[in-house]
Amino acid sequence: MAQDLSEKELLKMEVEQLKKEVKNPRALISKTGKEMKDYVEAQAGNDPLLKGISEDKNPFKEKGGCMIS
Repeated sequence: MAQDLSEKELLKMEVEQLKKEVKNPRALISKTGKEMKDYVEAQAGNDPLLKGISEDKNPFKEKGGCMIS
């Protein structure tokens, strides 16, 4: 699609997108960074990537092996 548009049309689309983005509310990283850190630490106890999955609840646990005799 972008190949079908002229450079002027592409620049106009970019300007329109930037106008939309400038209206987004901004927050200081010092505040949002602390909020994200606190959230991650609060949720760490429920995160299976950090604490692992118990063998009885693991859907990917190998149920049996194959024996060749």
